[in-house]
Amino acid sequence: MSGRSSTLILGATSDIARALARKLAGQGVDLHLAGRDMAELDALRRDLMLRGEVAVSIHDFDVLRDDSGLSLLEELPRLPDVAVCMVGLLLPQPEADAGASERVLRTNLMAPMLLMSELATRFRRRGSGVLVGVSSVAGDRGRASNYVYGSAKAGFTAFLSGLRADVASSGVHVLTVKPGFVKTRMTEGMDLPVALTAEASEVADAILVGIRRRRNTVYVRRVWYPIMLLIRSIPEAVFKRLPL
Repeated sequence: MSGRSSTLILGATSDIARALARKLAGQGVDLHLAGRDMAELDALRRDLMLRGEVAVSIHDFDVLRDDSGLSLLEELPRLPDVAVCMVGLLLPQPEADAGASERVLRTNLMAPMLLMSELATRFRRRGSGVLVGVSSVAGDRGRASNYVYGSAKAGFTAFLSGLRADVASSGVHVLTVKPGFVKTRMTEGMDLPVALTAEASEVADAILVGIRRRRNTVYVRRVWYPIMLLIRSIPEAVFKRLPL
């Protein structure tokens, strides 16, 4: 068994997850990659092993399967030092009927919350570990254009904040990452503002910096912090009339 540090990535086939995995492999970090598409995971595993002498395990994981999270933790070769939750689902607001809304809420909030809680319990028992939750600036204030997704991310952000406080004295740290627009397959075809749109590698770099410096919350790009501060300060009577 390797004595190197290890990282578990949940939702490992996303563009941001791939960028993070490649950077970690280059640093000699062993990886546990969890996702739904085993063929994609295997291709990524082979690519990563060419980039460095690291151990890479792949795991069938579907956040919407009730038993998937606990089964995953039981089959890991060892408890990782870092766990990064990148699972997410973004649907256009007009499609957010009851069934779609439930999928968005379960994918972005309910299932990640339960799995991160279990990881926190195991990390606390060990006395060390870092939990990273990728939320979104969309959770900073509800907007008409994506309030179901935003509600899920707002809940996830609140959960991570409470969890961070709960484990603060145990040697476990919780990092919240809030990207704005990111150029990925999930946003392909969207008309995104260039100045506010990050590359997947930028988000990966921000995660690594946040872990290293034990930050509580990281905005990607950093310009989103003052933007969201301004948006949160707009009176509701005015805000509800804005085309956001």
